[in-house]
Amino acid sequence: MSIALTFTTSRRADATVVLAATGEIDMSNAEAFSAALAAARQEAAGDPFIVDLTRVEYIDSAGLAALFPHVDQLQLLTTGLLAPVLTVAGLDDLLTIHEE
Repeated sequence: MSIALTFTTSRRADATVVLAATGEIDMSNAEAFSAALAAARQEAAGDPFIVDLTRVEYIDSAGLAALFPHVDQLQLLTTGLLAPVLTVAGLDDLLTIHEE
């Protein structure tokens, strides 16, 4: 059984949009993740935005696939747990990944 996925969207002091995800991202909720990414991108209005995955315990290929359409505007914040998965998927070649 997967851990429920929740999202919060906020702005940093510099007005950067941050979408924070908590839980597990898999094929059962990848569509909701994709919708949240699209909403954050729209809110960022062409500026870079951050997806905070530091509270995500698992991401599968469906969740990774949701990230790819946004690589031109997206930065990821993650932990050592997910960093290798993001690297294997090739995301480290396409966008900035900050490891906490």
